[in-house]
Amino acid sequence: MPHEYRADRIDALILQALTREPRATTIALAQRTGLSRNTVQARLARLEAHGALGTFERRIDPAILDYPLTAFIMTNVTQRKLTDVAQSLEEVPEVLEVHGLSGVADLLIKVVGRDADDLYRVAGRILDIKGVKRTSTALVMRDLVDYRLSPLVAQVAQ
Repeated sequence: MPHEYRADRIDALILQALTREPRATTIALAQRTGLSRNTVQARLARLEAHGALGTFERRIDPAILDYPLTAFIMTNVTQRKLTDVAQSLEEVPEVLEVHGLSGVADLLIKVVGRDADDLYRVAGRILDIKGVKRTSTALVMRDLVDYRLSPLVAQVAQ
């Protein structure tokens, strides 16, 4: 969903510094950006208030938790059941992300599994959710570009 607040160059400078060092204090961010502590603090508060900053949860490789396989499950659902399906998907620990789509499928679900049999079990669990009509699973063979925002932040910062 679009945000009403748009980051400007100053916000982008703060976000760049925060991307480089997520644990940085407000004072450290001020030093790195050349801004005052109060400016940094006010800008961070504004970004948070507008929902622009999600959690700074570290990206943990699921393989370290014994979930080395990743797959995407394209899912078609009964439209009136979309909210119920989303709530049910939140109860599946192997579901990492769910995106609502337009086009050939209604949902794109990112899941992990311990092995092929485990992925089959997870896909079956999703297919068993009331309101799910059909699924199609694609196994991730290789990650080519990891999730990133740094290039966009850098573009706004310039």
